[in-house]
Amino acid sequence: MEPKIKILLADDQTLITQSLNTFLSNYAEDMTVIGAAASGKEAVLITEREHPDIILMDVLMPEMGGIEAVGIIKNKYPEIKIIMLSTYDEDEYVRAAIMAGTSGYLLKAISPTELITVIRALKNNIIQISPEIARKMVRQKYNGNELKSGGCGLQDMTESLPWLKTLTNREREIFTYIATGYENEEIADKLNLALQTVKNQVSAIYSKLGVKNRFEIIKLANKR
Repeated sequence: MEPKIKILLADDQTLITQSLNTFLSNYAEDMTVIGAAASGKEAVLITEREHPDIILMDVLMPEMGGIEAVGIIKNKYPEIKIIMLSTYDEDEYVRAAIMAGTSGYLLKAISPTELITVIRALKNNIIQISPEIARKMVRQKYNGNELKSGGCGLQDMTESLPWLKTLTNREREIFTYIATGYENEEIADKLNLALQTVKNQVSAIYSKLGVKNRFEIIKLANKR
């Protein structure tokens, strides 16, 4: 039997940490909550003592914010995975969290069952970011214009990121949709392609760019 996933909760709202603790304890037999921190500083201290596998971290907390805490923890314990769980979807918070080394950024509107799925996926190195945040990040970069194959957004991105030239025109088109937060089903609908065709193209993109998931593609797109 595999050991349980050790989880640390970091949020200054006691109601949230207690609710998460209760839900995870009752509905996730493969997880155990090893502590709750009310500040970033406390999260760092508990991490040093308990060494959790995954941390659910709020962005804004007293004494030390979540993003600063992420930077400290990842610098010392790079193997620990941290999910930002926040009510804030402002661009600056998301970008700062990504740069600090967070393994995902989710809004608190996520359902508890979805959160359990995300934690299990993260344990297997499948990183996730809320689709609405992904779309906002990329669309704001291009002044709200949806990226289209052959359009100025894709052309500009290709010039800024020469490694995109390793992709075919269709793969670059799909790349932009992934970077904008679209799922495979949505891409298939947008491009009038079979779902399996899109999945095959996505696999080819991952292979050529050396990435493992959609989150890494979003990070690549934001390096320009």
